[in-house]
Amino acid sequence: MSRITRPLAIAGAAVAGVFGGYYVMDARSGIHEYVFCPLIRGLTDAEEGHRLGIRLLSMGLHPRVMDEHLHPEYDQLLGVNVFGKFLKSPIGLAAGLDKDGEAIDGLFDCGFSYVEIGSITPEPQPGNPQPRFFRLPRDDAVINRYGFNSTGHFSVLARLKMRFTALMQAYKVDNNGQQPTTNAFRDGRLLGINLGKNKTGDEIEDYLKGVQRMKDYADVLVINVSSPNTPGLRDLQSEEKLTKLLTTVREQRDKCGANLLGSVPPVLVKVAPDLTEPEIESIANSAKSAKVDGIIISNTTVQRPAATMATTDKQLINETGGLSGKPLKPLSLQALRLLRKYTKDSNLVLVGCGGISSGKDALEFGKAGATFVELYTAFAYKGPGLPSKIRDELVVELQKEGKTWSQIIGTDDM
Repeated sequence: MSRITRPLAIAGAAVAGVFGGYYVMDARSGIHEYVFCPLIRGLTDAEEGHRLGIRLLSMGLHPRVMDEHLHPEYDQLLGVNVFGKFLKSPIGLAAGLDKDGEAIDGLFDCGFSYVEIGSITPEPQPGNPQPRFFRLPRDDAVINRYGFNSTGHFSVLARLKMRFTALMQAYKVDNNGQQPTTNAFRDGRLLGINLGKNKTGDEIEDYLKGVQRMKDYADVLVINVSSPNTPGLRDLQSEEKLTKLLTTVREQRDKCGANLLGSVPPVLVKVAPDLTEPEIESIANSAKSAKVDGIIISNTTVQRPAATMATTDKQLINETGGLSGKPLKPLSLQALRLLRKYTKDSNLVLVGCGGISSGKDALEFGKAGATFVELYTAFAYKGPGLPSKIRDELVVELQKEGKTWSQIIGTDDM
């Protein structure tokens, strides 16, 4: 190589490296969905892949949304007021991915406006024996029977305290001493904490401990009574038990008062899709009677809707646990529509969750009554670009409708 061509080659390599690095760090880049995510799935089993993803996100080794500042008009189209706060978009992350609050900021960096960590149990517990997490790639679905594996309240609480202290200092420096309004430490975003119960002990006491210990670091508190993998948990969805539980939890929240940022976190309950219409009506009655703030519908399903599934491996399909992903969507959407029927006369906020993987899916849930939506399984398959992709698709759908997100909520029953 000559004296002339050598510097040109070095410069060219440097430029390629810069642009290549920018491309890899952009959450929208196709390399994440089409190369990195399939590579991780090919080299790991489901649970190992889950742990690796959380580890990378927690270490900051993840892409970010690079172009959000280029679309200020999106706030008008997608923004929604909820719980007295403003969400930049209705695209949130469901609990179950970041169980112990290790990757909160990495997940916000990927474009979620709402991130929900947990479920977190008072005492550490290992969950069910492995294997307990299974991929169904032909269906963009998974089956899990984790069983509330959790490092416990105090481990997560220590992590949340360290994060709060570090981000509070940085926020005040960057914002002339002003205080943030949410525990996301980002405008237009919220942090939810999902509370679970240990396999043994008193369920009401477990949830009360969660409220007492976690409320300072939560913008939203979620009571999970719908995991199919903790014995007896779904029994708490019966009207009498649920009303008692939610009333006690809401009273404890009221007693605890505001969090460290001066807001009183709303209480939501997360329920299953595997409910009859009378059961959904009773849940609506419980939530209204207890004066909680909202309902997330839904968790995973114990059903196996074979008519809509491509997987033919009977042993895999019949693994014990909750099914999530695309096959869950018709069940969760129908449950949401029924729940809306019995709550539209109230101030309850409904959150749609289950099988959402596109802007059209999100729009369907919004029209069915969801103030915002959550996803999880599709994110695991499609990678960090999915929140932005859904946001872009949703903008197109709303422009076709000639409406904003806030204007389409619950329009199916108008």
